This record gives sequence, structure tokens and C-alpha cells, in this order.
Amino acid sequence: MIQFFSSLRARGPSSLILRAFAFAAGYVALAAAPAAQASLRVLACEPEWAALTQELGGDDVKIYVATHALQDPHQIQARPSLIANARNADLAVCTGAELEIGWMPVLLRQSGNERIQAGSPGNFEAANFVTKLEVPSRVDRADGDVHAAGNPHIQTDPRNIAAVAAALAQRLKEVDPDHAAQYQARLEHFNGRWTSAIARWEKQGAPLRGVPVVVQHKAFPYLLNWLGMSEVATLEPKPGVEPSSGYLSEVLAKLQRLPAKMVLRAAYNDGRSSEWLAAHAQIAAVVLPFTVGGDDHAKDLFALFDDTINRLLVAQVAMQKSVPK
Repeated sequence: MIQFFSSLRARGPSSLILRAFAFAAGYVALAAAPAAQASLRVLACEPEWAALTQELGGDDVKIYVATHALQDPHQIQARPSLIANARNADLAVCTGAELEIGWMPVLLRQSGNERIQAGSPGNFEAANFVTKLEVPSRVDRADGDVHAAGNPHIQTDPRNIAAVAAALAQRLKEVDPDHAAQYQARLEHFNGRWTSAIARWEKQGAPLRGVPVVVQHKAFPYLLNWLGMSEVATLEPKPGVEPSSGYLSEVLAKLQRLPAKMVLRAAYNDGRSSEWLAAHAQIAAVVLPFTVGGDDHAKDLFALFDDTINRLLVAQVAMQKSVPK
């Protein structure tokens, strides 16, 4: 496990990193299980897709996760352990929309595995099955890390998870027809629980509608769109570009005209710019798990959204209490 994760450039407190390791370790352990226990070998690019594949695949899959929750999914290295697992995979489940463009093409090429090459049934890209936001009218690298297909961080809206689940179950049945009935049964079970959970989250999150926020990185358009929150500023001057002190001052000045209630960042982000803005603008700094394993509570997909909603509500209440009467 240490060799596997040595290829990742994790950020954040060591305790959280260990918890993220623990989440992925379960899937790594599955990958080491005897073949008789699972017939389909799955390479999941991100923890959310590992968790979803486990929901649908149960004992019929064994999963290796390429990244953990405290790793920037844009940037990893195709180390030997990752290449070896890609070489043996029957199915690769990734986000797509160019999220993994910095490393997945290299991994596919070095693996030499025809089963998971682009265009093959064993290559599944979740973003192909949802409506993408922030699709640029032009693509110019001078504008930063812009994704031509649209914003790839689709997993922050649970409605997208539902759409991907249906498509992924169909793909599992296609590549492993011997277990098609099991995949379908698990999908139906998951759908029932997920639909109920979405209704509960939307009821709980109703007070967040219209709340203005700053985001550190363009990581949350799907979350904000789902909950009806509004983005008034971004801490990165361009996607993927760290802000200078001068730019942070510009954002602070903007908030005098367009006040925000909180600044959001993902668990893997360096929090210094968010904390600076929160202190100077006197707003809440909210660290969201972003994916499964992002904090103590986000142990699976259901807990991921439980924790996300709770963190946002806690921050909103705190800001309401801080307003002078």
C-alpha cells in the first residue's frame, strides 16, 4: 500500500492522509483477493467511482483506485504499481472530460491493455453521461487549465451520480454478462436508497438556496447549481493558477461590492489563500470532502453528501450568528 500511494503528491494533515489511505486500502485489498472471489478487475481513477463501482459490483468486482481524496486528480504519476494494475484491468472507470488528461493517456499507452483503451467497452468515462457545465466557447492555454468538454467535477451533484450509476451498471453488464442479473439488482437497490437520500439532502439544504460563496478552485459548479447557491468570485485568477497576494486583495475588494457568506475549497487544496480571505473578509472558510475519503465522515457516497450538506449548513448558521443585531 505504501508503494502504491508513494506515487501521489498528497496535501493536508497527515491524519487525513492516513484516513484517505484507509478508504482506498479496502479497494486495494480487493485487488489482492483470489480470482475466485471476483471476476471483474476494475481500475477506478477517482475514489467516487471506486465507491460507486463497489455499490454496483459487490463481490463480483475487485477494484484498484488510482488516486485518493487528498490528491489533486489532475496530477499523478503513472508509477509501476499503477501501470501493473492498468495492465490487468478489465474495466477502467474514470471521470473523463479531460480531468485525467495529464496522466491517463500515458497510463493507457504504457499498460498495453487493449481492453481499456479509449473507445473500447472497458473504457468508461462518467462525464459522458451527464450534462456538463462551464463548457468554454474557446480553448486557449493562456486562460489556464480550461477543459474543452466542460467542468469535469461532476461528482458534487448527486443527480449526476444517479445518471452515472445507470450507465455504469449497463457497462458492467456488457463487459461481464455472466453477472448481469446481479449488477441490475444492485443498481435497483442503489437507486431506491439514492433517490430517498437526494430528497432528504434537498430538504436539508433548502436554507442554502441563494447563499453567495467564493470558491478557491472551479470545483463546485455542479454542487452550487444543485443547491441553488451562487458563486461570486474565484480565488484562482485562472483555473489551476495559484493567486498572488495582489489578486487576493482584488477579490477582497470585490467582496465589498458583492458580499459572500463563505469560501469553499476541496480537501486536497492548499488552504492558505482561503484562510487568508476568510480572515480578512470575516466569512466562513469551509473545507468540503469533495470525494469519498475526503474527511473522517465521508466514508462512502451517502456519507459524502451527508457531510457536505452538514458542513455548509454549519457555516451558514455560524455566519448568521456573527451578524450584529
